[in-house]
Amino acid sequence: MKKVLVLNGPNINMLGIREPAIYGNITLADIEKSLTALAKELKVEVEFFQSNHEGEIVDKIQNSLNKICGIIINPAAFTHTSIAIRDALSSISIPTIEVHISNIYTREEFRHKSYITAVTIGQIAGLGIDGYLFALRKITSLT
Repeated sequence: MKKVLVLNGPNINMLGIREPAIYGNITLADIEKSLTALAKELKVEVEFFQSNHEGEIVDKIQNSLNKICGIIINPAAFTHTSIAIRDALSSISIPTIEVHISNIYTREEFRHKSYITAVTIGQIAGLGIDGYLFALRKITSLT
């Protein structure tokens, strides 16, 4: 069975508490539950990983080589700072889609630059939890 890795970066574990005016009331558990249901429908397996630590995310990406068919990543704040995550993604050549719950381009200017997008097949921003679901559908259609 195909396996897709869903990676979430710093503070995504605080969804439902953190800035509900921006992120709504959804939780990380809500996202995982919705993706698990869709994965069953699409006949794929999903593996979830969230970390507030850049190195752990890099390690997870590197350790996924030859084990998964795609990655959905919400790098969160690392979007704008992490060359290490970018380099890890570019080194493994696994189709990757970048997802953001909020529209990073309507927020503070420092959020407008993504180091990650250039090494992904696309970016989905501002569609809330639906962005993850669209990403899962697209990743599975490619592999």
